[in-house]
Order: sequence, then structure tokens, then C-alpha cells
Amino acid sequence: MGITYLLIFISILITLFAQILVSSRYKKYSSIKNKRDISGVEVAQEILKNNGLDNVYVVETKGYLSDHFDPSQNVVRLSTNVFHGKSISALAIAAHEVGHAIQHKEGNFFMKLRKYIFPVVNLCSRFGYLAIFIGLVFSLMDLFYIGIVMLFAILFFQLITLPVEFDASRKAMTNLEKYNFLTGKEKEGASKVLFAAALTYVASLITTLLEIARLLIMAAGNRD
Repeated sequence: MGITYLLIFISILITLFAQILVSSRYKKYSSIKNKRDISGVEVAQEILKNNGLDNVYVVETKGYLSDHFDPSQNVVRLSTNVFHGKSISALAIAAHEVGHAIQHKEGNFFMKLRKYIFPVVNLCSRFGYLAIFIGLVFSLMDLFYIGIVMLFAILFFQLITLPVEFDASRKAMTNLEKYNFLTGKEKEGASKVLFAAALTYVASLITTLLEIARLLIMAAGNRD
């Protein structure tokens, strides 16, 4: 059982590290105002316009770091601090979400793939651990393994999310530089914010992989 507890401990450490990093960098660069004195919504609207996306709207939404692009409504939703904010963090996040809108326009393969498999992954996330729990309690190993297969579906979804997120960040930095929204040092700060945010997706992938490994070890132990 020692190895399973070790995997749990490692997963917790990875998750905490990613959360602390993104929170600390977001907070640090949220306190630094950009020299052009422009807001997140202004940056988002300008990048959209310059990329021929006048049909995409930018709206304010509630929540902390709740920013996202909604392709079904053609809307970029920015949290209050990002929508009105004039910090380096606000501009980086706004540009990142617009990056997703550009991906949608370009027909990004991984974004489309995520959309198609999302209903299945959503189902797996709801019932995967339930199947594993019932399988363990009642010694129904076939059901237990079905639960693990469902976790593999989640892992696959997380895997194809990585190129989507990293490409959106790359597009964000390209547009921030192309239209001179940030100065040299400000670009460095924006890059650090986006990199930290991307690491949270990497952390989620690794923790899911470790969880699958832990469950497989448990299954092997039960066979013995």
C-alpha cells in the first residue's frame, strides 16, 4: 500500500505547486499596471477586430479567473478584474481567451476534437469513480476496470487540451507583441502568467495519470 500513498502524496504536491504558482504570478502581475493604460476588454476587442472577428463579443462575467471563450455563443467572457483591469495579468488573460476565438475561426483540430468527445468525457467524469467505488466495495472487478477505462477517457481529453491551451497562449503573446500592447518587461510578465496558467493543465494531466497508476496497483493487489 506504500506506493499508493506515495502516488497520492505526489499528486497533492503537484496540484498545490501549480495552484500556488498561478495564483502568485497572477497576483504579482495584477498589481502592475500596463504603461499604455488600456484594459482587458479593450485589448480583447482590438485583437478580435484585427483578426476579422467582429462577430465575437466581449462581455463581463462573475467569478475569479472565470474567463473563457464560449464558441456556441461567439462570446469571450472576461471576469470583472480582467474585463476592467489594466494590469499585465488582465491583458495576458484577455489575449489568451481571444486566442481561443481565433482557434475556433481557424478550425483548430484539437479544439474540434475536444468538442466532439466532451459529452462522452463528461459522462465518464460523472460515473467513472462511481464504477470504481462500487467495483471495489462489491468485488466486481469488471466494473472496477470499466471505471478505470473511463478515467483513461478523461486523461485523453486532458492530453488534447494541452495543445489547445499552449497554442492560445502563443497566439496571445503574438498579438500582444504585434499590436504593441505591452513593453519589453511587460511582455516577460505576461509570458510568465500564461506559462503558470498552462502548468495547471499539465498538473491535471499528471495527477490523473498517477491516479490511474494507483488504481491499477490496487487492482493487482486485490488479485494477489
